[in-house]
Formats: sequence, C-alpha cells, structure tokens
Amino acid sequence: MQPLFWMGNHLASQLVEISEDLNSLRKPGFWVVLGSFEGDWRLARFARVEQSNLPKSELSWNSISNEDWQSTFDKSAYCSYVERIREKIAAGEVYQVNACRVLSAKNESNPSLLPLAEKILEENPAEFAAYLNFGDIQVASASPERFISLKDGVAISSPIKGTSATEEFLEKDRAENLMIVDLIRNDLSKVAKTGSVTTPRLLATEAHPGLFHLVSDVRAELSEGKDLVDLLLAMSPPGSVSGAPKSSALKIIKENESPRGPYCGVIGFSDGNRAELAVGIRIFWQEEDQFLRFGTGAGITWGSDSELEWEETELKARKLVGLTRL
Repeated sequence: MQPLFWMGNHLASQLVEISEDLNSLRKPGFWVVLGSFEGDWRLARFARVEQSNLPKSELSWNSISNEDWQSTFDKSAYCSYVERIREKIAAGEVYQVNACRVLSAKNESNPSLLPLAEKILEENPAEFAAYLNFGDIQVASASPERFISLKDGVAISSPIKGTSATEEFLEKDRAENLMIVDLIRNDLSKVAKTGSVTTPRLLATEAHPGLFHLVSDVRAELSEGKDLVDLLLAMSPPGSVSGAPKSSALKIIKENESPRGPYCGVIGFSDGNRAELAVGIRIFWQEEDQFLRFGTGAGITWGSDSELEWEETELKARKLVGLTRL
C-alpha cells in the first residue's frame, strides 16, 4: 500500500518527501507529523490533500488472540514500579509520573492496519482518530486527546488526566489534572505572549467509549516570531503522559521503561498556519518486525493505589485491544 495519512477527514496521498528535521515544518505544504516520546521526528510532506472518509481496505482483519499479547510489565512488576514512584514522591523528587507499559503481539497475518483503523472508527470513535502509513511504520490511532491545535497564532492544549469507569472521580484524579494543567501552562508560557496563557475550561467530565475522563483546556497566543516548531520544542513530550516536574518525571521513566516510540508521542498534521496534533495515546503501531503494539498507562501520585493503577491500565486497553479479536 502506498504511503497514506487520514485524520479528521483530511486524506493525504502522493508522498513527496520524508524528513527527520523538525525545521522542515517551516517549509510550505501539508506535513504529517509523527513524533516519538523520546523526541525523534518523522515528517512527511504529501502533494495531494482532500476532504474524504477513511478509505475502505480490500483486506479483512485476522484475529489476534488474548494469549498472543505480551506486556513489558506484568501486574506484579507494574505495581512495584508504582511503589518506586511513590517513594520518589515521598522523597520530594517528583509530584506525578505517568507510568506506562506496552503490549505486543506477533501480527504476520495483518500486513495492513487499515482494517483495524476501520474497526476503531466503527466501534471506538475518537476525536483524533487517525491512520498513518509511512511504509516502514503504520499507526492506527483512537487518540481522544488534543496535544496542540494552532490557528492564527493561537494555541490550545487539552490535557486529559483522570480516568474512571463511571462519572465519579477520586480526589487524586482532580489533583493530578491540576498538576498537569500547571505544567502545560508553564510549557506554553515559554513561547507565549506575556499574560496570554489562560485556562478557559477546567476539570470537565467527558464521556469516551468505555470510560470517562477529566479534561481541561489551556490557551495561549504565541509571541511574535514564534511558530509551530518553537511550540513543539517547548511542549514535547506531552506533559499529560510524562509528569511533573517534567524533567524529574522523564528521568524516572527512562530508568524504568523501555523506549515508548510513537506511544505518548505526537501524531497529526500541519498546513501553513494551522496545525492539529494529538497525543499518541490509544494507538496501535506496527513496524517492519511485524509486531503489533499498544501502550497503556496511568498517572501516579502519592495518593495512588498500585492495584487500582494497574486496573486503570487494563481499563484503557480492554476495549481497544478487544478490537483485534474477531
């Protein structure tokens, strides 16, 4: 299948170039952005862009059984990771850390993730659902989280922190959301006009397939001479999937986790003065090793219960991983 990108009814085809230099976004054209959590960038410029539904695949999806999935952490190891983070919090090194694990399954029978992307749209619709095929990597995304919307110099980020099976949230969820809102405000202030950073929506409850989230909006006007590249450098990796303070959280994540790759990174597009970028959560991705991967995680604070945090990672994965079975 030829390189292709779809998101928000934007269908891009006819690949012109691929770049790993973030400054390429300053060149004219429609650019697809795929950023890893670790700060690596894959940028693709496409010649043709049209308003269209996701193309129908000529292939059917072959089921992956529960037994085929393996996790970078089992329950015991994940709970131990949570307790290590709580020890760091007690020592005053950090306030919150997003602790993640990655599920993987051999997927030789499904060379294309397009049929899976179709299933996602049908059974788990998400505001930032997307499909990307760069040849050596494919992504099928059900991301519900806006990382950056940029238009006419105004940036909006909508961090999700707080997950529940019902509309009832713990106090820990609200505290966690407020921590990350402060972090996002700080990140945006590095490239924003003085006094322009505001929080027009705080701790809103949103219903998503199979669960509920607490979501806030942070808005800022970019300083003169600042653009999307500056914004991405100031805000990456996304605060909602790293922690606070970000530098301390990233150190703990690096010490305990394998590289996340596109999971918890950035996926979206830029077209001139407009950009729509999502946080790379609730995504499946597959590279040339033919392993299908899916990441899941939870935000850890001092008030966290390790067993409940494990269950949160299960809740976030359950419905979507279930789509890989017929």
